[in-house]
Amino acid sequence: MEVRINTLEPELFLELYKSVGWEPPCIEQVKTALENTIATFTAYDDNAPVGMVRLIGDGGMSFYVKDFAVIPAYQAKGVGTMLMECLEKYIRENKVPDWAVSLELISSQEAVSFYQKKGFEERPNDWDGPGMFKMVR
Repeated sequence: MEVRINTLEPELFLELYKSVGWEPPCIEQVKTALENTIATFTAYDDNAPVGMVRLIGDGGMSFYVKDFAVIPAYQAKGVGTMLMECLEKYIRENKVPDWAVSLELISSQEAVSFYQKKGFEERPNDWDGPGMFKMVR
């Protein structure tokens, strides 16, 4: 198993996106999203793509985990952990050494415990409200 950084192409993105049951955007929208992504991480098993995640953000204070998908046959087999570890390593290696940055995401209900095991805090909590989401059309 290996993770490749910044090799994710729009067609493969759509294949992995659809593999987890998400309704895909058009390919032009994916191309624009990938062009404006800080980094992509794609997991392969013997050259077969099995998962992906994008890192977006401002590069200074806030980073965001987006489009984290592992094909169903590879879920709960360490692929997500490997992708997350590569993503966090990338941030550590590319941020200013003295800076602390936030890493944020919106989790599906099924993935909450996975993210908690990776150190993410569920919201709302005593000091912060819930995350918010809105689609703009």
